[in-house]
This record gives sequence, structure tokens and C-alpha cells, in this order.
Amino acid sequence: MRTVKIHYALIVSACSLCAFSSSAQKAPTLTDPEIASVAVTANQVDISYAEIAQKKSKDVSVIEFAQTMAKDHKGVIDQAVALVTKLGVTPKDNDVSKQLNADAEKTKENLNAKTGKDFDKAYIDNEVAYHKAVISTVEDVLIPQSQNAELKGLLQQVLPVLKTHLDHAIMVQGKIK
Repeated sequence: MRTVKIHYALIVSACSLCAFSSSAQKAPTLTDPEIASVAVTANQVDISYAEIAQKKSKDVSVIEFAQTMAKDHKGVIDQAVALVTKLGVTPKDNDVSKQLNADAEKTKENLNAKTGKDFDKAYIDNEVAYHKAVISTVEDVLIPQSQNAELKGLLQQVLPVLKTHLDHAIMVQGKIK
């Protein structure tokens, strides 16, 4: 009985997530409350990147992408909160969620230091890499380790959305190069 879904966000965290999902020996063992924490954290991180993009970018395709990310991730968080509340589960902080937050701070510093096309490229490259990592992590770590059927269903339900976001990010990336 636990919760939540996941999305995306930063290159450094993407590397962390790839490391977690690329090797069974390195993959962390997570409980459902820990999975819930990872999911909420990942969504909050991507919202923070989208907020930066909405403030800094002048590129319409980047701004529209960032607006979609903020809206969709807020929706995921709302669903996750509703599920954990229903199940009476409290998300539990863990090494993965802590690493996501630490990496997010570095990425936000990097994004905030950039301007113009350099910012747009850094933001969208980050989104592409992170979406790839998150999709892999959801498929290879979070879904297999989810014990609660509702949590597992929520994670399975979010995969097509993640893949659509990745396709959208790749499309925008192609326009920026």
C-alpha cells in the first residue's frame, strides 16, 4: 500500500537514475513509501526546472514545453498525494530522493548561469536525458519493486505520458540545434 509516479528532470540525476536502473547489483531496493518519495521528488524537481525555463527562455517552443511539464507534473503530484492519503502511507525519504534533490540544486545553478540559446539547449538536453533515465528507472526499478497494486498501476499508467514527454523534448531539441 503505497504510492506515486515519477517523471524527469536533470542530467546529473539522470546519471544517478541510470546507474540505479542499469545494474541489478547497483539498483537500490525500495519500499513503496520510498518509491512514493522518489516519485514526488522527481516531479517537484522537474517543476522547478520548468519554472526556470518559463522565466529565462525566449524560445516559444521551450516555453510551451516547460508549461506542459509544470502542468503535467503538478497533476502527477496531485494524483500521488491522493493515493498516499487514501492508502494512509507517508512517503519516506531515502538515498535516491536525497540524491535527486542534491543533483537538482547543481542543475538549477547550472541552468540559472546560462542565458539565451545556451540556456535553451542546456534545459532541453537535460529534459531529454532525464526522461530517458526516468523511463528506464520506472520500468526496471520502480514498477518491479512496487508491492501495492494501485501504486504499480499508477506507475504503469504514467509510462506513456513519460514517453510522450520524451518525444516532445526530442522534437524541441531538434529545433534548438
